[in-house]
Amino acid sequence: MPEMLIPALEELEEAYTKAKKDPEFQREFKYYLETFSGRPTPLTFAANLTEQLGGAKIYLKNEGLNITGAHKITHCIGHALIAKRMGKKHLIAETGAGQHGLATATVAAKFGFSCRVYMGAVDILRQMPNVFLMKQLGATVVPVTYGSNT
Repeated sequence: MPEMLIPALEELEEAYTKAKKDPEFQREFKYYLETFSGRPTPLTFAANLTEQLGGAKIYLKNEGLNITGAHKITHCIGHALIAKRMGKKHLIAETGAGQHGLATATVAAKFGFSCRVYMGAVDILRQMPNVFLMKQLGATVVPVTYGSNT
């Protein structure tokens, strides 16, 4: 870890340690999971797969039912709520396929943060639907053009 980032990480660790013990934070986090992200996503009994594999009851959980189509929204809500507690005004993320960037852009728009998403230049071309949505939500998508561009 670069030495210049240590103070920021220590500030974040302190805020997280306090937040996870705070019943009000837990209530707010749960509220947004239920009313904004779509949690809990339901379990679906996979009858055909259960029968095919010999009777162990198999259930599937469809994380694609969350607001941004993936599980990423869960931790991004937590990140945004902690950033809000810390008085931060800007969220940043890195993403490859775009799901983390999309979830970060979504919570940034929800909670009034500005947002910057770093994404490989090659990935931007491959994942234009997610890039489009991030930009529609107000995020700045920054192409990364060094290394493998992914």
